[in-house]
Amino acid sequence: MCNDTTFSEALRDEIHLSLDELARRGAQRMLAAALQAEVDEYIQRHGSEQDENNHALVVRNGRSRERTIQCGAGELKIQAPRVHDKRPGYKFSSSILPPYMRKSPRMEEAVPILYLRGLSTGDFGPALSALLGEEALAGFSSTTVTRLLTVWQDEYKAWRKRSLTGKNYVYLWADGVHFNVRLEADRLACLTLIGVLPDGSKEVVALEDGYRESTESWKTLLRDLKRRGMPAPKLAIADGALGFWAALREIYPEAEEQRCWVHKIANVLDKLPKRLQPRAKSHLHEIMRAEGRQTALEELARFQEEYEAKYPKAVDCLTKDIDTLFTFMDYPAAHWLHLRTTNAIESTFATVKARTRTTKGAGSRDAGLAMAFKLLTQAEKRWRRVNSPHLVALVAADVKFPDGETRILPSLPSDSVVNLQVDVALESAIHNI
Repeated sequence: MCNDTTFSEALRDEIHLSLDELARRGAQRMLAAALQAEVDEYIQRHGSEQDENNHALVVRNGRSRERTIQCGAGELKIQAPRVHDKRPGYKFSSSILPPYMRKSPRMEEAVPILYLRGLSTGDFGPALSALLGEEALAGFSSTTVTRLLTVWQDEYKAWRKRSLTGKNYVYLWADGVHFNVRLEADRLACLTLIGVLPDGSKEVVALEDGYRESTESWKTLLRDLKRRGMPAPKLAIADGALGFWAALREIYPEAEEQRCWVHKIANVLDKLPKRLQPRAKSHLHEIMRAEGRQTALEELARFQEEYEAKYPKAVDCLTKDIDTLFTFMDYPAAHWLHLRTTNAIESTFATVKARTRTTKGAGSRDAGLAMAFKLLTQAEKRWRRVNSPHLVALVAADVKFPDGETRILPSLPSDSVVNLQVDVALESAIHNI
């Protein structure tokens, strides 16, 4: 009876284990099994090798001292199996659990992600504890995060000097994003470029501190990109107020221009009474989303007729950039959603702005740039490609898309097709036309 009672109590304790504890125990068993399987495979592969006395050169060698590993499931205590490899120049090293590893790579990633999601260093500990358990706090503190910020600054300095030879950014979004710097009088103007490669993937191109988004700041940035090997994009998208355009015309005059419709609509509405703004906004959206250039121009004429008499400034704001408001319509219709605005940059930077609001601004301009760099490169891993990505290679190869459609596929020189790696994309596109 006593044994039954003891067994029942043990069973009840096991049942009442928390979900976190169950996950931790399961993770520990899985890790132990994976390490054992790795050693078994290594022994099986090399166990037949022998020395001159017919002794095996690769043998098991017990287990290592217990090691504590921090991971998403909590704190795991592991005794990894060891291998004695007596072959000259060879040594067994686990790829699952390398020597001296104390934290899983996912744990290392959790620190910048939590930090950049808007948590101050003072709030960081409780947040990590709530997500991963009390054990996860070991080795992570506000000092750790501050030290990481220094590492990010070093990573950013190396990144901004990388070669861009071979990078062909077909589309290029540009924007100047402002956020506060705690130890500076001026706000940080972060000059940002995001590009689209011929395979349709998006990539952060540049991130620089620019004084009030001046033309000279943009010139300096674009000159540096050109020096590092970046060719001209086919189309650049940006707000009309930026010094970017004057810089682009000087450094990359062959690039076509597209004004951001989000900024344009906001500027037009700002010149109208509030009571008229909802109706005007709806009309502007009709212009922006027109099925072709002719329809868009007809809608624009209607807008001009309705508002020009009483609100000439609003109409002038809209029509002064007419040559660059509809450039996107010369590109694939599937890409129009991406090319009409600079939302690719604006939406990504919403997080870094939240981060700087929480901490009352980055500590310095260098820290602000490092935070923005880490945020963008973390986000970049999860960016999806543009719609119909195979069509980007066709744009790179100078295929024209009047009103978003391909009418005639030109015969491309074979060397340009090879260089742009568009032969597969061309074949795919032809089947979709």
